[in-house]
Amino acid sequence: MLHLIPAPLHRALLRAAHRVRHHWRRLRGVTSDGVTVIATDLEGRILLVRHSYGPDLWYFPGGGLRRGECPKAAAQRELAEETACTVSALNPIGVLDEVLSGASHRVHVFAAITADVPRPDGREVVDARFFPTHSLPEPLSPRTRARIEMWHARA
Repeated sequence: MLHLIPAPLHRALLRAAHRVRHHWRRLRGVTSDGVTVIATDLEGRILLVRHSYGPDLWYFPGGGLRRGECPKAAAQRELAEETACTVSALNPIGVLDEVLSGASHRVHVFAAITADVPRPDGREVVDARFFPTHSLPEPLSPRTRARIEMWHARA
């Protein structure tokens, strides 16, 4: 149904919703659990995305868990929604406890390999590309940098 909204209006609504969600998290003091997917292609390059809302930074695909959803299912869903990429296996890397919008947040981090070419929807995600690990784009979000360190430590 959301695909019926023109893309520019959809992006504007996402920016507004992002601001409201940020303040709601701060007010409540808690967030739902989330997932991050560190996906690489067959050449070992890392998949990063830029969102149409929030800071203009590069991030890993990911998002929040839905009610009753397991982290693995959420990771597969978020990767597919944001990049149209699928994976046959997700390997858990670890769990991070952090602060998001002033509230405690737990994120489940997974690694995966995909043979797909990312296709951002132009609404939530405006850019999705693979980058060599030695030549990552700037600016990277601080959370992305922390997840890269976690991924390297596990490799």
